[in-house]
Amino acid sequence: MLRGLYTAAAGMISEQRRHDTITNNIANINSPGFKQGNALSRSFPEMLISTIRGGQDASPAPLGKMSLGVFSEENISIHTQGDLQETQNPFDFALVSNIQVPGMTFDTSGKFVNADGERTFQPQALFTVLNADREQRYSLNGKFTVDATGQLVNANGNSVLGRDGQPLLLIDGAGLPIHSFKVTNKGEFLDGNGRRPLLNPAGQPVGLMLSRAENPNLLLREGNGLLRINPGDEATVTQVAAGDQVEVRQGFIERSNVDSAQSMVDMMSALRAYEANQKVIQSYDKSMDKAANEVGRV
Repeated sequence: MLRGLYTAAAGMISEQRRHDTITNNIANINSPGFKQGNALSRSFPEMLISTIRGGQDASPAPLGKMSLGVFSEENISIHTQGDLQETQNPFDFALVSNIQVPGMTFDTSGKFVNADGERTFQPQALFTVLNADREQRYSLNGKFTVDATGQLVNANGNSVLGRDGQPLLLIDGAGLPIHSFKVTNKGEFLDGNGRRPLLNPAGQPVGLMLSRAENPNLLLREGNGLLRINPGDEATVTQVAAGDQVEVRQGFIERSNVDSAQSMVDMMSALRAYEANQKVIQSYDKSMDKAANEVGRV
């Protein structure tokens, strides 16, 4: 009986985590560049149960296998391309990323599974920014603006990095911020007429630093649309190479890839599964109460 309580409780915990993940997806449905999460559950190993027979033959007689419930294994993000929304704002940028790996064909969810069952996720291109502590972070939210010093920053004031690894500056010869510019699909900044490249104070052409995450699921959410990489995994994030299929779209933002209708269906499913496990626990509770307070008196 106690084993059944543990199994039902494990199911409730798993469904609660699934419900929390779906709720977070729905809450960020209007966040540019947000990638929906998916809570994965795995069952505990099955246990072989048997009964011990009395008499001379006391060898156990197998009864069958019994499942011990499920547990939440991990939470992964689905890094599929979100729809592009045109804003006609020159400070809005979207990345169209379709990086391919030789010998692999990725499915619609962005993963490749080989004959041995090993999964490989499609690399993802990201913007590179600095957080409040001046540490390098990554983002898919391309809603930028130019501050009073001419730095390109995101909505939280985090500096966007240029190809030289320094905060991207958009200033003219007099040191004043530039608000009229064009950006090519390679992330290069041109003047308002789209003819001459803009130069940084060192005389180098200005361009966005685009990073390539070999395994996007190694990126951890930090809040405010920022992603970070764990120490030791830095080598899995490099700059986008010339041959990578990545385009920058000026005047667009990438919408979240959350499917609102499917998320509501999944939320109701998680809620019903949670309630079913709750009913099981209530049933066990009543049975134990009856055994202790009524049967135990006899």
